[in-house]
Amino acid sequence: MAENQPGKWRRIPKLSFSSKDLSRRMKKVEGATVRHARRFVFKRMDSIREVRRHIILWVLTIGLIIGASGLQLMWYQQSYRSTANANNGTYAEAVLGPVNTLNPIFASTSAEESASYLLFSRLLTYDQTGHLNYDLAQSMVISTDQKTYTIKLRPDAKWQDGVYVRAKDVVYTVNLLKNPATRATITGWNTITATAVDDLTVQFTLPDVYAAFPHALNFLPILPEHILRDVAPSEMRQNAFSTSPMGSGPFTLRFIQAIDTSTGRSIIHLARNDAYYRGAPKLERFQLHIYATSDAIIHAVATSEVNAATDLSVSDVSKITSDRYVVERKPINAGVYALFNTTVGVMSDKTVRQALQMGTDTAAVRSVVGKNTPEIHLPFVTGQVTGDVPSEVVYNKAGAEALLDQAGWKLDGTVRKKDGNLLRLTVVTTKNNDFEKALSNMAEQWRGLGVTVTTSIVDPTDPSQNVVQNILQPRAYDVLMYQLTIGGDPDVYAYWHSSQASKGFNFSNYSNPISDDALASARIRIEPNLRNAKYVTFAKQWMADAPAIGLFQATMQYVHSTNVHAMPGDEVLVSAADRYADVLYWTVGDRLVQQTP
Repeated sequence: MAENQPGKWRRIPKLSFSSKDLSRRMKKVEGATVRHARRFVFKRMDSIREVRRHIILWVLTIGLIIGASGLQLMWYQQSYRSTANANNGTYAEAVLGPVNTLNPIFASTSAEESASYLLFSRLLTYDQTGHLNYDLAQSMVISTDQKTYTIKLRPDAKWQDGVYVRAKDVVYTVNLLKNPATRATITGWNTITATAVDDLTVQFTLPDVYAAFPHALNFLPILPEHILRDVAPSEMRQNAFSTSPMGSGPFTLRFIQAIDTSTGRSIIHLARNDAYYRGAPKLERFQLHIYATSDAIIHAVATSEVNAATDLSVSDVSKITSDRYVVERKPINAGVYALFNTTVGVMSDKTVRQALQMGTDTAAVRSVVGKNTPEIHLPFVTGQVTGDVPSEVVYNKAGAEALLDQAGWKLDGTVRKKDGNLLRLTVVTTKNNDFEKALSNMAEQWRGLGVTVTTSIVDPTDPSQNVVQNILQPRAYDVLMYQLTIGGDPDVYAYWHSSQASKGFNFSNYSNPISDDALASARIRIEPNLRNAKYVTFAKQWMADAPAIGLFQATMQYVHSTNVHAMPGDEVLVSAADRYADVLYWTVGDRLVQQTP
């Protein structure tokens, strides 16, 4: 066929292009477009102008309907939604270390105490109101002679390996504390006998009546007998339990992360204990970030390494200015005192002590520590003892100078001398920004009285200084500015009874038969009114003898980010560790929840 011939289909037809033809066609298109525009747009413009009001009204009406519908939908959704605390978050809290053990009977630092309260349970604990309440204990019966306490344990409490907590665990723990080979930091159990009546009943027998004994049960972390029974007491501290403990508290140990061994920087990673007898915590993870100094904690807060921090002084938290954080300041049952060494040098003269007592403006001391620093002028926390308690000695510089003159210390220029000797005092305190500010202010006040004051600041965390052996035990000071932990009961026998002088916690070496009798009688009386009367007697004698000056009540400064929900504003703390009283309900972050119409 012709179309199949090669020469035919391979031939390309010749194409031609004419610019005149193209121009003629474009002009036709342009003319048609103009005529169309005139006919359908310009000629009808007047009609559009006539109806434009209707168009605008129609558009606005439709817009209002759409907007109203959106607002109604939004309002409807919001009316059935509310903000709630988010569950399953991770809480990262900065605390001061070091951490050398997680066995609670050896806890001696803030970090170790914090881990102890999160991992282990106690028979009794302080609740959010600052009162004793049951924890592992379910009930407590006191015998008529007030020497036997019978405690019933909860039947549902378990160790984190699933074994139930039983009375034998309590007995084992007490016996371990009584054994001197254990070398535990928890003391005072040597004369107390613990007996397992049955699996859920433990009985404590005291040699004498001790009214404050229930408070001691808050400081008794229970250990698992079935895990530790074969460990010798002398080897307990070095046992693997110290780094991989098993408790019955709200959290369990996941692992310990070493960050910097040279500074002790580490993180203790904890997980929620879903089998906890009081209910599983809302937090899924709890991290304790361990730091060596308060400056390191402040840096951690500033760089958001953590979302909460404790162990900070009032001076420390003043450096935190970020809007991302909230600073809580809560009083705890402890007081900072200027303790006079009543058995050496000029401090053995009661008149000199009374002069310093009268010549110290404690309000000024509290002011340099921080605004609203609570006062303390008695040997116990304000409110623990009521009635005819002595009032604070009124600051009177002229009166103080007169007392010093009476004692024979006369002014010689700007200093006081007696028989050619200077009225000289060595004042020691421990490293703490608040203590150091208070010491500086107090020393300047005393210098204004003509006293020659030498100050010394020691660091309890520095092994080379060995504060206990070199300062506290030998009473190597004229005046010691120190914090005394008072606790939930006004029993301050350990700090002021003469039997506790020299090597005990009576750092003033204070001795007075009236005070001794009142302190000894108060702790063996159960009747509240009689106990209170004994403590009033002691307080009056204590103020008259002036073995110390109460400077200010200690406070706990707690910093947390704004999305953290922890520690209710009205929570009362006996000690800093009691911040965990409601840790089951701590959360991080918020979430929207749907409400039932």
